[in-house]
Amino acid sequence: MTDTEGAQRLTRLIARDFRNHADLDLALGRRFVALVGENGAGKTNLLEAISLFSPGRGLRRADLATMAREGGTGGFAVSATLARDGDAHRLGTGIEPPGYDGKVARVCRIDGGNVPSPIAFAEFLRVVWLTPDLDGLFRGPAGDRRRFLDRLVLAVDAAHGARVSAMERALRSRNRILEERPNDGQWLDAVEREAAELGVAVALARRETVERLDRLIAETRDDAQPFPWASVRLEGELDDLVAVWPAVEAEDRFRVALARGRHRDRAAGRTLIGPQTTDLTVRHGPKDVPAATASTGEQKALLIGLVLAHARLVQAMSGIAPLILLDEVAAHLDPRRRAGLFDALEALPGQVWMTGADPAMFSELAGRADVVRIADGRVVASEAG
Repeated sequence: MTDTEGAQRLTRLIARDFRNHADLDLALGRRFVALVGENGAGKTNLLEAISLFSPGRGLRRADLATMAREGGTGGFAVSATLARDGDAHRLGTGIEPPGYDGKVARVCRIDGGNVPSPIAFAEFLRVVWLTPDLDGLFRGPAGDRRRFLDRLVLAVDAAHGARVSAMERALRSRNRILEERPNDGQWLDAVEREAAELGVAVALARRETVERLDRLIAETRDDAQPFPWASVRLEGELDDLVAVWPAVEAEDRFRVALARGRHRDRAAGRTLIGPQTTDLTVRHGPKDVPAATASTGEQKALLIGLVLAHARLVQAMSGIAPLILLDEVAAHLDPRRRAGLFDALEALPGQVWMTGADPAMFSELAGRADVVRIADGRVVASEAG
């Protein structure tokens, strides 16, 4: 199997004092990596370690301090050697042991030099993932879909997370002023102007990603595939604004809406309009029904198809074929869909990491996968599948 332009793979992964891994050093050669072992062995921990090389908080959205191994120094380090287009780079991240004040500081390095944040990794690496906690995405609360949406955007726009965080801080400031000093018009005007600018920037980034994803799905859909195609849209008052008006006009209209809603928002204790109320609506394309009304199996297949389409979009928009992390995904598929998943992954150029308790699940990848057996935070066997 040959790499295509933009494809990349991790050829070495090191984890020290990370979760239950005291000192793991894993060398890799193939594009498919299957991590196998009993529950609690540490398979998902390795996927989480890789996910730290993307902006945000990783696939578990956990605090960094909780990732340090119990009984260790209180810090941890993860490093990876990334091969791409004939070049190799070393990426590293982790936290130092807590200081006297108990605070931890994250360290990020590329080729031995410090970089200010994980955003810098996006120049070399993009990561997408699917985990079991997303199984209820379509029937769950809008907040879960919003976080999923922002992860989709973050994979193509590494600065998106910083904009979302700044927007949330601005809205918290507004809520606090409304509660403590509701008649302070000068401060409210200032914070609402900031919130409007940030909110429209967030909404526009989400809209661009979702529209591109929906268009890519429509152009490449195949009803014969085992994973049905999805139709995706954004729903929300601010999303309607940015769909109609230029950015500057949308900012003005959003700012006016915030000013008019002060009394209502103060009574509610929160801001009732803005990107924090956006919902990602998904429909089962072949059946043309809301994803939430599809069967559990159909929803899982729909979500897999959506993540695979997103991986193609990431490559199209960034020029980098993303690493794909699939946690316990194949285990819940029937044989036909499992074979269809492997075929779909074969068509993508990026490296794929999968976990599963039963090695037999990956028998169809014989000759194409590194099969790594994990037990108690250690590699007990590694072989070409």
